Amino acid sequence: MLASFIDALDVLQQDYYEIWQGLWPTSIDWTSAIIGTYIAAALSTLSEYSEGLNNADYIENLIDKYFSQLVGGYFGQDVFALRQEAYDDMLWVVLEYLEALKFIFAHSTSQYKSSGGQFLWHGAQYIPAFAHRARIFWDLASAGWDTKLCDGGMIWSPYLEPYKNAITNELYISASISMYLYFPGDENASPFGFDTLSSGYPPASPRDPKYLAAAVEGYKWLTASNMTDYLGLYVDGYHVSNWSNNLPPNSTKPLRCDARNEMVYTYNQGVILSGQRGLYESTGAFSYIHDGHQLVQNVIAATGWNLATNTASQDMESKLYKWRGLGRDGVLEDACDSSGDCSQDGQTFKGIFFHHLTLFCVDLPDVLAAPDTPAHQDNVKSHAGACGRYKAWIRHNAVAALETKNSVGIFGMWWGAPSVITTASEDDTNITSEIPSSAVDYRNQGVPKNWALNGKRSIRAEDGIISQGEIGAQDLNDRNRGRTVETQGGGLSVLRAAWELADKGLK
Repeated sequence: MLASFIDALDVLQQDYYEIWQGLWPTSIDWTSAIIGTYIAAALSTLSEYSEGLNNADYIENLIDKYFSQLVGGYFGQDVFALRQEAYDDMLWVVLEYLEALKFIFAHSTSQYKSSGGQFLWHGAQYIPAFAHRARIFWDLASAGWDTKLCDGGMIWSPYLEPYKNAITNELYISASISMYLYFPGDENASPFGFDTLSSGYPPASPRDPKYLAAAVEGYKWLTASNMTDYLGLYVDGYHVSNWSNNLPPNSTKPLRCDARNEMVYTYNQGVILSGQRGLYESTGAFSYIHDGHQLVQNVIAATGWNLATNTASQDMESKLYKWRGLGRDGVLEDACDSSGDCSQDGQTFKGIFFHHLTLFCVDLPDVLAAPDTPAHQDNVKSHAGACGRYKAWIRHNAVAALETKNSVGIFGMWWGAPSVITTASEDDTNITSEIPSSAVDYRNQGVPKNWALNGKRSIRAEDGIISQGEIGAQDLNDRNRGRTVETQGGGLSVLRAAWELADKGLK
């Protein structure tokens, strides 16, 4: 799996990254931040793999190559556009640079001897720049925390009607606790848009308790918000129904999060996992880890995988296994995959899930973030045992993703796609995912839109070709947007999960 992972990384950067621009030009601002996060995480994997090798020069050369491209992404990133986007877009940037900082510290510590507390690896010179950007964007995004509506929670966007969705709140939790754990401090006084030009941007210290407090408060609000469905999966979020009535400020009519969008996406089940992991490391409360495992198990069940037998359900519907709520045949799937109408956003979601699952499931530390606080070994063993149960499912998804690669090594979006459908029977029109009638798939269908989908996404089978609208393709993963930097990033992410959580250490 490691060789496939390195190959996926090479194809991603060779085919989609432009050195002269310092970015992935076919991405958009937030998906570019996700790709940067994957590159930083991949570098951590390569660095750890190189430890103890007799000849690690090849791996070190790869690390230097891809780190230089990650640095190029720092300079190519359109930070001024991102400052004016939704709060979730800003928080992806925070996680991107914290992931890069984690890599720099780990690689410098393991591969290079320090001198007087100074890191000697050349990449350490970017610590101040990466730390400053993470801090700037956390400060910008934290303005989205709102207590006037729904008793708390992050607002998705400062420019649209209030929408308190799962992803923005999960990102706020994960980014806040990651700032508490990994932010090294920042003395850069450049404000980048803050109203502090006269006095400068005040210095920030590591382990600032405000980050921990924000994560704890955010998690309390999210878990009390009733944002999970009957499968135990996070739905997209809440509108405030009375908002459209233009209530006067002195109205006694409550403004509540009461209009729930039942749409379920894979990434909404992933981002919170790294937040739960970080909250445990920062507080010692194992309940956060317990919550995370329950969510992971809910996701796995919603793909049709039985953890007790490590097999997928065998009940088929036409040429495909039955849709289980977030996949089929044990393979993770977004509702847009089978219909081929995933947007650029939707093509990013599954990779995000596996990235945060990897962060959640790596072994717990023996010492927690609080000084001289050892972890309970029963908790460490319990977590490792639970994650060990997921290995077969993770491998199953990695293999499914590998099977979508085309002749030049680019991954497709729909990992569970059948290789061919040869009949045009009536049953073949019902092979795609079902979504609740009250679900609005704004991430893939656009905003605003006529949402009359009748709970069913359908595709047609004619003469062995699956068509979506007027676009047909022999390979189901070539429909509509087809293979992109986002689908390649998703393939890289699931392969890294398979290596880190399932295959590493195997003989």
